Amino acid sequence: MNLVKEVCNVMEQFAPISYQESYDNCGLLIGDYNTQIKGVLICLDVTEEIIEEAIALNCNMVVAHHPLIFSGLKKITGNNYVERTVIKAIKNNIAVYAAHTNADNLINGVNSIIANKIGLINCTILSPKKNALKKLVTFCPTDKAPIIQNALFKVGAGKIGNYDESSFTVQGEGTFKANNIAKPYVGKANIRHSENETRIEVIFESYNEANVIEALISSHPYEEVAYYITALENYNNYVGVGLIGYLEKEEDEIEFLTRLKRTFNSKSIQYSPLLNKKIKKIALCGGSGSFLVTAAIKKGADILITSDIKYHSFFDAENKIILADIGHYESEQYTMELFYKLISKNFSTFAVHLTKINTNPINYI
Repeated sequence: MNLVKEVCNVMEQFAPISYQESYDNCGLLIGDYNTQIKGVLICLDVTEEIIEEAIALNCNMVVAHHPLIFSGLKKITGNNYVERTVIKAIKNNIAVYAAHTNADNLINGVNSIIANKIGLINCTILSPKKNALKKLVTFCPTDKAPIIQNALFKVGAGKIGNYDESSFTVQGEGTFKANNIAKPYVGKANIRHSENETRIEVIFESYNEANVIEALISSHPYEEVAYYITALENYNNYVGVGLIGYLEKEEDEIEFLTRLKRTFNSKSIQYSPLLNKKIKKIALCGGSGSFLVTAAIKKGADILITSDIKYHSFFDAENKIILADIGHYESEQYTMELFYKLISKNFSTFAVHLTKINTNPINYI
């Protein structure tokens, strides 16, 4: 039997919690990590109806995109749907997990499945994140360098985009003097020792720091391992907000908007004035992405597809880009497919279900 924590681990290997935005609340929100899984229900939003569906399907874990608990709860008395849903989940021993902006901020995350539905190719992050990378520098006996490099590579250090096992080495001479209680790998107590050493440098993603340090310490022969870690301001082009890509064949504006409406089953699409030109380069962001207008214009997108665009934000298009609001639920609905495939691929001892409940709170007439 698999445990709740194992599902959490798979989700977080895919979408590390550290990638969430500062305002968000991702991860396990309700439940015990050591509970055995009977079944998992995948949904976009967690509501009382979703918990009831989980009970009916004998699922004791719900994996959602939107966090049920977004801001702090000072009381849980059933005064609103969040409190009632929390109570129902706890009473029925149902764990609730959310992967929200951490799943958004991946090149192969929420936005990638939107891009796939549209048929985009050559996609890149629209607004890459800074400060998501760090560099490790360490020193070791030259003959031990390959062992240490392999240990670091095994836990994911040295991965840069489509390349892995990337490192840089320099040969030099290190010195140290052990005291009487030390147990030096080389050299003698109270005598300064010189050793031919290799300096190893590798880049890693910030969230992975603990694993990288553990791999270094466990593979290094020295009693006291010399190393330092530097935070990098580099943009991580594989982590960030939104995507931008290309249609294989350009389309007329209305033709594309009509196809977009059909693909996402949108009741209506709000859009800014048309530019009377073909659409080829497309920027997109599932959920609320109107803050990306400037980035989309700067990168030459013909259209930005997102949701929750305010009235005055449509003016920001300034006849440079088309803004298309396809609806929040509509833009993120296929996230459920993404999570379903991820969990089903990694587990075979329990059933994984896609909710049959449409939790979209917005209706149209």
